[in-house]
Amino acid sequence: MSASGGVWTNWARNQSVRPVRVERPRSVGAVQRAVVSAGKAGLRIKAVGSGHSFSAIAVAGGVQLDLLDLAGLISVDPVLGRVTLAAGTRLFELPRLLEPHGLALANMGDVDRQTISGATSTGTHGTGGRFGGLATQITALTLVTGDGTLLRVSETENAELLPAARLGLGALGILVDLTLQCVPAYLLRAVEAAEPLEEVLDTYLDRSENPDHFEFYWFPHTDTALTKTNTRLPADAGRSPLGRVSRWVDDELLANGAYRAICALGRLVPPAVPPFNRLATRLSGRREFTDVSNRVFVTRRTVRFREMEYALPREQVPAALREVRALIEERGWRISFPIEVRSAAADALWLSTASGRDTGYIAVHRYFREDPTEYFDAVEAIMRAHDGRPHWGKLHDRDADSLRQSYPHFGDFLSVRDRLDPERRFSNSYLERVLGR
Repeated sequence: MSASGGVWTNWARNQSVRPVRVERPRSVGAVQRAVVSAGKAGLRIKAVGSGHSFSAIAVAGGVQLDLLDLAGLISVDPVLGRVTLAAGTRLFELPRLLEPHGLALANMGDVDRQTISGATSTGTHGTGGRFGGLATQITALTLVTGDGTLLRVSETENAELLPAARLGLGALGILVDLTLQCVPAYLLRAVEAAEPLEEVLDTYLDRSENPDHFEFYWFPHTDTALTKTNTRLPADAGRSPLGRVSRWVDDELLANGAYRAICALGRLVPPAVPPFNRLATRLSGRREFTDVSNRVFVTRRTVRFREMEYALPREQVPAALREVRALIEERGWRISFPIEVRSAAADALWLSTASGRDTGYIAVHRYFREDPTEYFDAVEAIMRAHDGRPHWGKLHDRDADSLRQSYPHFGDFLSVRDRLDPERRFSNSYLERVLGR
């Protein structure tokens, strides 16, 4: 189905475009026809999922390919524990699709609104020092290339392309399906607590490696970190979930409703931000619960924000965060949103932010009605000084020349791009900046 004339805007409301036309394919054949048609018209074509990238990676000024109708479970290999999914399947749909087969994703991020193709193509990672991001779970995929043909990439077909295609930024073709290596369904025992920030930083390297999944949030203008430690348990270990009322009060009323009002007020009255942040940390008491993995990993977020995230060599994280803290104090900024710190294991994907090194992540945010430029630019300078790599789906100012120095296989990826999309059918201004023309 084709349409035209509408303006597309991402979730954060910082990227928008009016495509020449929009295609909503419901089959692989329809994707192929859309790619061929765009080529004949001399138009670029880009896939878009749920619009949860803060960067312009999915902005399509030519043909926008909306994949949300190309969704669902295609097949299951019960012996290997692998599932093949249509590219437009959204992460929040996976528990329903995988539960009958006793399977789950090995790791997840804390947002599940994205499509599986969008999340893997931009490097969504979650947390856990011994676990890779979503793209590391891909064992096979199918691309529609620039001439409309299907290209299968797997451990046995075109295997040399896997390190590039598993995290391809949408630059190599249109993903129409992915095969994921799943694990047996499991529970997570969650412990959430407020702890002194300096103690958390001092123990970060050990805690990012030894618990299964560890992360923390730090509200600027406070001395407290809100830690989250998740331990994996067998599926039959017994659930002890949060009560419905308790979950609603903590995760909806306070974390979304009240926090939205605080952010809005902080924008109008910046001096109110530090006491509100201190109040938020005092209200965050200790919680312990055990539930199915996705219900622990995922947090519902309705307060809109802008985000920049950098991946650092893990040992650099404590020093970098201390520098950010000093920066905020020195500049006198009033920052209402917390800074998030996570980790991931080293992997072998060429454009993964964790490529070749154990990684820690520092993510900074600003309320979507505030201008993040000055804050993000200054934090980015600190991250670059610590050999940081920017998240592809989040805001940053890096270009191809600087990124080439950060990725040992950057040239290898560009060679694959030249092979699969020599006419740059799948490019846009963002990819031209970060990969070159």
